[in-house]
Amino acid sequence: MIVCIAEKPSVARDIAQVLGATERHDGYLEGNGYQVTWTFGHLCELKYPEDYTEAWHYWSLAALPMIPQRFGIRLKKDKGIEKQFSIIKKLMDGADKIINCGDAGQEGELIQRWVMQKAGAKCPVERLWISSLTDEAIREGFGKLKDAEAYRLLYAAGLCRAIGDWLLGMNATRLYTLKYGSPGRNVQPLSVGRVQTPTLAMIVRRQEEIDTFVPQPYWLLTTVYKGATFTSTKGNYQEEADARAALERIEGKDFTVDTVSTKEGREAPPKLFDLTSLQVECNRKFGFSADRTLQIIQSLYEKHVTTYPRVDTTYLSDDIYPKCKAVLNSLTEYAELLGPLRGSKLRKSKKVFDSSKVTDHHAIIPTGFPASGLSEDEKNVFDLVARHFIAVFYPDCRFSATTVTGSCEGVKFKASGKQIIEPAWRAVFPPQKKTADDDGRQEKAEVVLPAFEEGESGPHNPAVTQKFTQPPKPFTEATLLRAMETAGKSVDDETLREALKENGIGRPSTRAAIIETLFRRRYISKQRKSLFPTATGKELIGLIREELLKSPELTGIWEKKLRGIERGEYAAPQFMDELKEMVSQIVQSVMADTSLRKVTPGAEQSAEHGVKAEKAPAKARKKTQAPKEGDICPECGKGKVIRGKTSLGCSRWKEGCTFRAPLEK
Repeated sequence: MIVCIAEKPSVARDIAQVLGATERHDGYLEGNGYQVTWTFGHLCELKYPEDYTEAWHYWSLAALPMIPQRFGIRLKKDKGIEKQFSIIKKLMDGADKIINCGDAGQEGELIQRWVMQKAGAKCPVERLWISSLTDEAIREGFGKLKDAEAYRLLYAAGLCRAIGDWLLGMNATRLYTLKYGSPGRNVQPLSVGRVQTPTLAMIVRRQEEIDTFVPQPYWLLTTVYKGATFTSTKGNYQEEADARAALERIEGKDFTVDTVSTKEGREAPPKLFDLTSLQVECNRKFGFSADRTLQIIQSLYEKHVTTYPRVDTTYLSDDIYPKCKAVLNSLTEYAELLGPLRGSKLRKSKKVFDSSKVTDHHAIIPTGFPASGLSEDEKNVFDLVARHFIAVFYPDCRFSATTVTGSCEGVKFKASGKQIIEPAWRAVFPPQKKTADDDGRQEKAEVVLPAFEEGESGPHNPAVTQKFTQPPKPFTEATLLRAMETAGKSVDDETLREALKENGIGRPSTRAAIIETLFRRRYISKQRKSLFPTATGKELIGLIREELLKSPELTGIWEKKLRGIERGEYAAPQFMDELKEMVSQIVQSVMADTSLRKVTPGAEQSAEHGVKAEKAPAKARKKTQAPKEGDICPECGKGKVIRGKTSLGCSRWKEGCTFRAPLEK
């Protein structure tokens, strides 16, 4: 018997249908020589400190650093998980072969390998690797199964990531809580993490720049000639007297056009979406949080209408090109936009199709499966994905850029304008109202200048306007995601941004969760779209003196090494040795601090994303009101508390939430 193990029941059902495994059993489907079972996300997790030694059960500075000689895994303590695992183990014990059908990525590889390891699987293992859940993709994937050994380095990178988060999260959280947490009954853990902390540090530093910013006045000299606004080439005047002197020189004198130059330019279609750029666009356009966008695009993937979402590339591999016409033809609701593409060979640009830029998965595109029965939010996100896919096959937009220079009494001016000659791909996107973008920069209007001739002159209307320098804008989720992607560097150019992804902090699939974690721990807050650090968040970053913990650049280097492990360019043991050394140094540094600094957290907090929250010592644990049916789940913060036969639980138990509470008697 061949046992297939998927990451979710819904995915298992899709696979079982294709394989002909239609006979339903408790916890699996069977038929045609296959048994298809599933996990609920993470069934297993790294052991807790107390699982290694009784000494680590108690929070003590003397016990730090906690570095197990060998890391182990354990089954999550949940009756539903324990039941499903017993089914999986029984199936694997009797299997001739196992096919790992987990999500095709680092986390999916880790989830399923841990389950197989815990179950003691001995038979050969093969890997299903697919980028969509359509019947065609599943059949194609089963025709190209690979030996699990081909993904050994992917697992090694995922394991290093998980252990790294455990080492830093568990040690630093205990260290900072015990060293700097306020004593007393209401003390809460001070959560410190490998990705969480540098992300919080970026928000805190941005707020410090805003708070300490002192506006500086400057003066702008402009003039209006033939309805066009010209600006002094001198730029901003730092002294009002200088600007006024220039104004007096030119008032009542004719303005002369010196040069008129027009150049034709081309603008390529926007790139396809990776997860981060999709989250950025959805936040900008619809106000969706990063986590909300991830939920929606994951749902579209599970409904077979878009490809695998947790990707960090905006390119397609060359083998996708022959399938593109069929995918385009399936987008019947966009028939008008597809008209210009019919009857000719589809454009194949190196900016879109480049196999060297694709590793595990390609950019997010439609699958060709009918997009029916979607919610309004799903329709909006699918529309973005579909239009970007259509646009890349359109020609470049052609425009003319005109620059006019002029002068008056030796004072030089310049005006620029842009005119669209051939909209091309721009026709794919509906016109949008010009508003301030996430960085507070006004989108440049396409100014069409009147006709000018060199040497012409005439009256004009000069003026001096006082302005003030502006502080940096607070982060939004969109701009924070970009900053995480580029290790804190502000980059607008798409090509340069692509190059910096290698040093980004976190992975596309985890960045939304990190932001949600900062909200949940009351380290940041949101006003409209803007993100602000709370008093606790500022205090926590203020007391962390170890740059290794809060530097986006340094954290980005660690992320690069993890990607190197995945590619076989960096040794996992070396990474672990470096990490252990870093944790030991941090412990020594904090222990040597003789200051009396303290932080008082403002709310209940948990540990680093990816590491189960540690509870504070029992005597210091805060008493909270017992959750009631219908409340928001106190563990995951997303589901709702529901009533079971013997206890209260979370509505997201299938997604892996382990919250349980006894029924009130």
